[in-house]
Amino acid sequence: MPKRILVTGAAGGEQGSTGAHVVDLLIERGFPVRAFVHKLDTRSDHLRDLGAEVVEGDLLNPASVGHAMKDISVAYFTYPVADGLLEATTIFALAAREASTELVVNLSQLQSIQEAPTFRNLQHRLADRIFDWAQVGAIHLHAPPFYENVRKLVAKSVAEQNTIFLPWGPGDAVIPLVGAEDVARLATRLLTGGAAGRQRAYELIAEVPSVNEITNTLGRVLRRPIRYVEITDEQWAQAVAAHMNFHALDHLSHLWRFFRTCGIGKGESGFRITETIRNLTGRDPQTLEQFFEKYAAEFGGVRGGVSARSA
Repeated sequence: MPKRILVTGAAGGEQGSTGAHVVDLLIERGFPVRAFVHKLDTRSDHLRDLGAEVVEGDLLNPASVGHAMKDISVAYFTYPVADGLLEATTIFALAAREASTELVVNLSQLQSIQEAPTFRNLQHRLADRIFDWAQVGAIHLHAPPFYENVRKLVAKSVAEQNTIFLPWGPGDAVIPLVGAEDVARLATRLLTGGAAGRQRAYELIAEVPSVNEITNTLGRVLRRPIRYVEITDEQWAQAVAAHMNFHALDHLSHLWRFFRTCGIGKGESGFRITETIRNLTGRDPQTLEQFFEKYAAEFGGVRGGVSARSA
């Protein structure tokens, strides 16, 4: 058992929060955790109450990262969708190399398509190489958008207007997805020594629904009609600009444009469901329908009776 496992992004955020899930899973399994947080608040208090050692720091500050990496042989790295990914990766990789870290599980982005669809995605591909060059035993988790991203994008408009407003084209575009909790389970498995003969990278695609299928699944779970209304990139950017940093806005705007114009269908190269989560964790990944059922209250709740799966 490693002396202590370092987990970045441990306080979680508004969407995937894989770091927070990893901390919970590690502590549940009896592993010692050093939780790296950007600031001390009620979330860090919760981590300390769970039994984690909490370290406040900045992934863009070499001194604080070096301090957090002391006596660490295994680490989980994730960075928010904001400026600084390449700098933070370089700082973390250098600190891991100097600490003789043996394994870094790195949360990256989908790379099963040949060309990077966004600048952020290109940065992740470069960040993977930085970790490889540092020779710190890096394993890269190539994840598509999370179910949690979909929830964040549409929960308010669905709860208030039974409508999804997004620039995703007329409805036939395919959006590869995975649940953040499943990504965290896989990361935990790797961090704790599972998956003998592990690969350097894993593609993690749990579902490949079309936009219309996402809409219909949500309506079926909520037991009420949900509409999808296509809007322009400009309308979407204007609607979210006040609540999203420019880096994230640029990434998502280009990602939506890629999905609606790439013409890649279900099962085609780059958009195939992978068996990684099932094979390495021994459990089927969460489906989109199960995710919507779990968080139905955030979409305004089930109306007209219980959902089909719960009946």
